Amino acid sequence: MIVPPPSPYAGSRLSVWIHFALSSFWFGTNFLWGALLVVVIPAEVPRLAPGGHAMITGLLVGAGAVVPMIVPLIAGPLSDRCTSRWGRRKPYIVGGVAVNLLGLALMAWASQVHHLTAFAIAYLVVQLGNNVATGPYSGIIPDLVPDDQRGVASGWMGVMSQFGTLCGGVASGLLFDARQFMLAYAVLGIALALTGVATIFGLKETPLLGPVPRLDVRSYIRSLWIDPRKHPDFFWVWVTRALVMLGFYAPLPFLQNYLRDVVHVADPAAEVPKVMAVILLFSSLTGVWGGAISERVGRKPVIYVANGLIAVMAFAFPFCRSLEHVLLVGVVFGLAYGAYISVDWALGTDVLPNKHDAAKDMAIWHISMTAPQTVGAPLAGFILTSFGYAVASASGGENVEVYSWNGYASLFAFAGVCFLLGAVLLRNVRGAR
Repeated sequence: MIVPPPSPYAGSRLSVWIHFALSSFWFGTNFLWGALLVVVIPAEVPRLAPGGHAMITGLLVGAGAVVPMIVPLIAGPLSDRCTSRWGRRKPYIVGGVAVNLLGLALMAWASQVHHLTAFAIAYLVVQLGNNVATGPYSGIIPDLVPDDQRGVASGWMGVMSQFGTLCGGVASGLLFDARQFMLAYAVLGIALALTGVATIFGLKETPLLGPVPRLDVRSYIRSLWIDPRKHPDFFWVWVTRALVMLGFYAPLPFLQNYLRDVVHVADPAAEVPKVMAVILLFSSLTGVWGGAISERVGRKPVIYVANGLIAVMAFAFPFCRSLEHVLLVGVVFGLAYGAYISVDWALGTDVLPNKHDAAKDMAIWHISMTAPQTVGAPLAGFILTSFGYAVASASGGENVEVYSWNGYASLFAFAGVCFLLGAVLLRNVRGAR
């Protein structure tokens, strides 16, 4: 068993700067994914593959989500054993960011030469690098933050994550709308690199000293199975988070299509950043508050209320007939989602099976977010295409596939049910408030 080194912040109140440094790289990585999943891939795939782009988008996003189901399970435990003088997590953040930047450069090149296969491979390289970094990075809060401050730290993480997604979606949307494709990829890389630097140089990590037990592959593989009978709280928190993430990520790659086909906006690519800005701006408002409130009333009551509101708003989206209606629903959705995200991470760290293997257990926990992406996007593409589509001419003259209202209603209803189940099943968690 690995005995983790003591936190340099044990027994002290964390300053605003430390909270900022702890969560800075979450801003950068969510800036990246807010751009890629909401704007870049939905815009690039129809350009690179004009026929059947909904299914191709779903398959690409789903295939990419397989990587974060595997890589953190390798990088996490390796970082648990890392004896670098930089600390256990920082070397992996540096290496992961380097690979991530290479993948972004390859995506930009593939976009320029109109090569779908190269674009898909480059996207997988981005996934690889990002998860080499974020797998070990997930262990930072359990490593460094005292137990009684994890609610606040989780709130900071939620705010930085949502604000990063907001900024990434808005920035890439504006640049893609101006057809500044190469500049958009450059901005993603710069944001990722700068926030990585802020986390690496803004935090202290105590190096792991002394002999480190060898990583026995067979024992490690067996340890990946966390018995629900022995750790039921972790199991149910994992399941409920997976359901909420499935409800969130299934419709996400098709937001542009929804605005075009249901709301009938003239330029959906230009309006997506506005919708994301409203949702994520208001989610940022409740982020820190939700984490702080959960320290007083408990995690579960906050999640019950938040998930209930999120579900109602998901059911409402298909009935929006103007952009103003979408934005109004987005305000409530954002407020509730921000509260959920701020508490979600704290609840996960509360029920970890083994604090000594924080990165490994957090990697398993992280799968509850990435696995839904694997099945969510292809499932959403299947739901939309199952209800049929018509080929119409867009304003630019190219042909586009217009999906039916019934398809979108079914997709958002599916998301709403996932959100509700994520609240109801949380009642099975007994060891956390």
